Amino acid sequence: MVIALLGDIAQAASVNAVWEMTAAYMRERGFARLNYGFTRFRHDNSIGDPDDAVCLSTNTPDYVQFYFRGGFYAKTPVYRWMTQNVGACTWRWVQEDYAAGRLSPAEMEAVRMNAAIGVVAGLTISFPEPSPRSKGALGMIADPGLTHDDVDRIWNDHGPEILAVAHMMHLKVVQLPMAIRRRALTDRQREALEWVADGKTTQDIALLMAVSVAMVEKHLRLAREALDVDTTAQAVVSVLVKRVIRSIFAVFSAARLRGRRAFA
Repeated sequence: MVIALLGDIAQAASVNAVWEMTAAYMRERGFARLNYGFTRFRHDNSIGDPDDAVCLSTNTPDYVQFYFRGGFYAKTPVYRWMTQNVGACTWRWVQEDYAAGRLSPAEMEAVRMNAAIGVVAGLTISFPEPSPRSKGALGMIADPGLTHDDVDRIWNDHGPEILAVAHMMHLKVVQLPMAIRRRALTDRQREALEWVADGKTTQDIALLMAVSVAMVEKHLRLAREALDVDTTAQAVVSVLVKRVIRSIFAVFSAARLRGRRAFA
């Protein structure tokens, strides 16, 4: 059954189809409430702008708004675990660390808020990524009434299958076209990159743009994130290549227009 499901997910033509098949399988295992997130713009301890991330959920729209766009996810102890680890873990350790006072005040509050809405036991799967700025994870909330012992039992009985389905889902989602709104470069970010292309140093650019060196570095960092590249040199190349393509397109467009006029 699981092998057939993996094949169906691998051949799915849309993110929605992948998500629906994954959700149906996890629901049978006792996890009807799922939260999946993937970003290519991770920095520091944040996933970056939620508009640039893929966020999928089987929870209510209100909870999704609160969890993803409201930033609640970043306050939870399982989010901290996810950013520091690859693999899977149940949430029993959260209960133990909460009882022992080993969580931060924000995490303690997040645990209490989750408990108030029936989010207690569950699983988190943190996927390995090829880039340090990319990160994907799946949070699986155990159905109401299921305890940490129940989740441990489910994991012991079905852990390899759950992992296989989750990993296939993640690999397929990141491969398919996704409705991520790529951030455009701001005028100041583009200007900073253009000065770099002209061979200016960070100190030179700060003087030319009448800003601090720290601000120049911020413009360049945000430009790298927006263009999804690792270095400023790669960002400069990306901008220059796009500029050349636009110039070539403009030349050919003008030539076609002159040709049509000549035969008019």
